[in-house]
Amino acid sequence: MTSPAKFKKDKEIIAEYDTQVKEIRAQLVEQLKCLDQQCELRVQLLQDLQDFFRKKAEIEMDYSRNLEKLAERFLAKTRSTKDQQFKKDQNVLSPVNCWNLLLNQVKRESRDHTTLSDIYLNNIIPRFVQVSEDSGRLFKKSKEVGLQLQEDLMKVLNELYTVMKTYHMYNADSISAQSKLKEAEKQEEKQIGKSVKQEDKQTPRSPDSTSNVKFEEKHVRRSSVKKIEKMKEKRQAKYTENRLKAIKARNEYLLALEATNASVFKYYIHDLSDLIDQCCDLGYHASLNRALRTFLSAELNLEQSKHEGLDAIENAVENLDANSDKQRLMEMYNNVFCPPMKFEFQPHMGDMESQLCAQQPVQSELVQRCQQLQSRLSTLKIENEEVKKTMEATLQTIQDIVTIEDFDVSDCFQYSNSMESVKSTVSETFMSKPSIAKRRANQQETEQFYFTKMKEYLEGRNLITKLQAKHDLLQKTLGESQRTDCSLASGRRSSTIRKQDSSQAIPLVVESCIRFISRHGLQHEGIFRVSGSQVEVNDIKNAFERGEDPLAGDQNDHDMDSIAGVLKLYFRGLEHPLFPKDIFHDLIACVTMDNLQERALHIRKVLLNLPKTTLIVMRYLFAFLNHLSQFSEENMMDPYNLAICFGPTLMSVPEGHDQVSCQAHVNELIKTIIIQHENIFPGPRELEGPVYSRSGNTEDYCESPHGERASTEDSVQDVTAEHHTSDDGMNLLTYV
Repeated sequence: MTSPAKFKKDKEIIAEYDTQVKEIRAQLVEQLKCLDQQCELRVQLLQDLQDFFRKKAEIEMDYSRNLEKLAERFLAKTRSTKDQQFKKDQNVLSPVNCWNLLLNQVKRESRDHTTLSDIYLNNIIPRFVQVSEDSGRLFKKSKEVGLQLQEDLMKVLNELYTVMKTYHMYNADSISAQSKLKEAEKQEEKQIGKSVKQEDKQTPRSPDSTSNVKFEEKHVRRSSVKKIEKMKEKRQAKYTENRLKAIKARNEYLLALEATNASVFKYYIHDLSDLIDQCCDLGYHASLNRALRTFLSAELNLEQSKHEGLDAIENAVENLDANSDKQRLMEMYNNVFCPPMKFEFQPHMGDMESQLCAQQPVQSELVQRCQQLQSRLSTLKIENEEVKKTMEATLQTIQDIVTIEDFDVSDCFQYSNSMESVKSTVSETFMSKPSIAKRRANQQETEQFYFTKMKEYLEGRNLITKLQAKHDLLQKTLGESQRTDCSLASGRRSSTIRKQDSSQAIPLVVESCIRFISRHGLQHEGIFRVSGSQVEVNDIKNAFERGEDPLAGDQNDHDMDSIAGVLKLYFRGLEHPLFPKDIFHDLIACVTMDNLQERALHIRKVLLNLPKTTLIVMRYLFAFLNHLSQFSEENMMDPYNLAICFGPTLMSVPEGHDQVSCQAHVNELIKTIIIQHENIFPGPRELEGPVYSRSGNTEDYCESPHGERASTEDSVQDVTAEHHTSDDGMNLLTYV
């Protein structure tokens, strides 16, 4: 059997209700405390914002004043009377324009930061003050509303308590009346049972006595039953009345309970939310939004103003142009840079003859002098052109150094959560001391070499100018016949040289110079880069022109730089260079390939179209240069440095091309051929002919039917037939 249900007593129910109400009351108190705390935090936040912007306004003002002082410090110099006119003229130069824009940008930033400070003090801070006042005032009113809502909620809870107590009371009365009614019913049943038993147990008597006894007993039983019935009726009526009251009280309790739950739900779900949204936070976020957007507008306009100034500076930087500045400078100081008047002949003591005298006996002397000048000029022009191309290649190297794009410092502004990573990023920038020291050393060394070549080139050009003027005047004076004689003499001389050079596959001057350098100069520092003695260069060259070999034997009494100069001078003077201009674009296109093996393969395909005689000389020369580059630690001439020296010599840039940019590609091409010469040129079995030997001797793999070294006379004919460039049989190895 199941145990009867255990009902809670009134005290237990009341205790649970009181506990629940106490929890709600405690929540209500904590709610007000929480709102008070939020109000205090809000006021503190607004106060911190005011203090922050007040301090920031001071910093902006100090920064503005410092910028103003900085600008005035340098602007005062431009306003000074000393050199004012010079600086006024200098304003048109692009670097000075950049400087002026930089100072104007500083002044502009100073004004902008003053404006920013004023906006902080007189616009943003008052906004925060107003928000703070409004927030405090609205919170007080919101708190009053909240207290009223809590009081109404507590009234509802108290009403529920009263209704519940009433329900308990009427329900208790109903239960009591029900128990009394049940007790009366039990008594009635008991009384009826007793009457039945007595009638069954009664003995027979005389008729008179029996009738009397029965009447009395019936009267007594009836009286007792009526009393019980009346009592039952009263208790039934009482129970019915109390039961009705209990039902009504329970209904009221249930209605009040539903209303209370609805009120509690509405307070927690709707009233609190509305109180916070529409009372406590009324206009707070919108006002704060406006204040902070004012700050953003000020900062963004400051940034925009700064960008406008920086755009002007960037435009000025883009317009930095040395040629334009040079032109402006010469135009401004035309009286300083314009050429002076020519020197006129000043007759002495009545000598009015102002023309050269070409009559006998000085005519033969003038003719001889004209021939000497022409020969000298031819040599000087070749030498000076060699120096010029070396100088231009060095200039390109310097320009590559000074125009390197190392100005991007965006990595320094990549902030992360770890300060160590930021510090390491900054420390690894271009401005690290080892990097600067190395770059500066390389730059200064290259500059020193460049100015040496520049000085040599200018001196040579000055000498050429003087000799050319004398030569032109002599030619003009001597007439066309004398100029023809000079040309014929020069032609005979060149013909003699061509005979000498075409007698072997590798020209004597090339073979002899390379042999001498291989034996004595592989470790000579700066070979082919340092200029030798011009006198010795001319002596060695003249000896080769006479058919002699001044470098024969084991003597080592010649200057190594002079011998290197003779070798470069020979290739510079070729009427048809080793690398013809018609394959220039094909070779330069190979440089764009990143893979060295593919680049070498394409260069080989282009060069195999050249005559065999040209390929033999190329193979010989580049094998020697590769051998020389292996001693770069001693001679400081790696493949790149050798390419800088030989690039302008072996392969000139065609007219109409950018000399500076194309020369860099030419140097890269020559460097690739030096490194990959074995993969580019055919071997001795594929191409018979002399091969460079690292022992310093020439190995001849070109066998003639008679076992002698093959002559290049047939090769000369091949060259002429393929190129169709000369009527007199002059091939690409002709020495000029």
